[in-house]
Amino acid sequence: MRRNYYIGATFLILFATLAIGQAALGRMAAAQARTAVQAPKFEVDPLWPKPLPNNWMVGSSIGVSVDAQDHVWMIHRPDTLLANEVAGAAKPPTATCCAPAPPVLEFDQAGNLVGSWGGPGQGYEWPASNHGITVDYKGNVWIGGNQTGNPFVDNQILKFTRDGKFLLQIGHSKMSQGSNDTANLKGAAKLFIDKNANEVYVADGYGNKRVIVFDADTGAYKRHWGAYGNKPDDTNFGAYNPDAPPLQQFRSPVHCAELSNDGFLYVCDRPNDRIQVFTKDGKFVKEAFIAKRTLGDGSVWDIVFSKDAQQKYLYLADGKNEKIYVILRDTLEILTSFGDGGRQPGQFFAVHSIASDSRGNLYTTETYEGKRLQKFVYKGLAPVTKMDQGAPWPASK
Repeated sequence: MRRNYYIGATFLILFATLAIGQAALGRMAAAQARTAVQAPKFEVDPLWPKPLPNNWMVGSSIGVSVDAQDHVWMIHRPDTLLANEVAGAAKPPTATCCAPAPPVLEFDQAGNLVGSWGGPGQGYEWPASNHGITVDYKGNVWIGGNQTGNPFVDNQILKFTRDGKFLLQIGHSKMSQGSNDTANLKGAAKLFIDKNANEVYVADGYGNKRVIVFDADTGAYKRHWGAYGNKPDDTNFGAYNPDAPPLQQFRSPVHCAELSNDGFLYVCDRPNDRIQVFTKDGKFVKEAFIAKRTLGDGSVWDIVFSKDAQQKYLYLADGKNEKIYVILRDTLEILTSFGDGGRQPGQFFAVHSIASDSRGNLYTTETYEGKRLQKFVYKGLAPVTKMDQGAPWPASK
């Protein structure tokens, strides 16, 4: 009887000890979570956007922007669709489906298509190869182009109203004189419009190796510069070598130029695997290399800032390694990443462009054979548990 009592008491003590230990571990884990590095968290919305009408399909998708109404705009290249993707548009049709969608598409927050337009017209030179779309603070829509050739074809940027009425062309097709030409572009990749100064910054781009700034109403030239604030040099420096000293010039393409609220310009030097930061007048501030051993297409494709007033974070699209990096803007330190290569929602094939709405949700487009637009829902801050999160599939309910 006494032996049974001792055995029972021992079990009770062990059970209590385990319970106390488990509670302590729980408190420790909670404390660690509170003190762990925090970063924005996202989940893909696999049902956004809604299907397009008219059996429309999109080709290589090479630009995305969000306007003041939180409408999402994208631009794609209809001519990159394969014949068997647009059999319904053949003459004569060889099937009931499908047809190319117009180049510029506008979606509301629910994912409904609410606007579409674009293509050649009177009074302007539509790019031979669309590239980049930006909706400015007035609601106007800007696009670039990157068609190569001898001479280089797309040397212009265009400005339209939101319903596609032509407003302004800067530069002219087949007219570029290189990276120090102040009248023409050469493969403009992306634009940013500064509402305070009413200036348009151009990542210029696929033929040139510079940032150039114009008046956003008149198109008058303001200033331009290359890497480290140097005068641009169109010398062919050969392939990128991650073990060589940092090149003192940009390589083509210079792929984005994004201005922060506090007046710093973040430039995507894509094939050099680096972000360079400048003042608005082109003074070099700092740089950071991202996935420095990435060759070929490079790692630094596009940038957007978080929606807090301080823009604490920046999100970087890497279309070669198929990731979105979450980065501290002040130090340019990578906190985590999400995404992976593949065709399923939350995966990427050549993620090319990135934008954010007022709620902090992210939108991406994919070029080459990716050919789609995706939405990633902002879920707030969460502890960083691993550097590469993979596809951010929605949590089980």
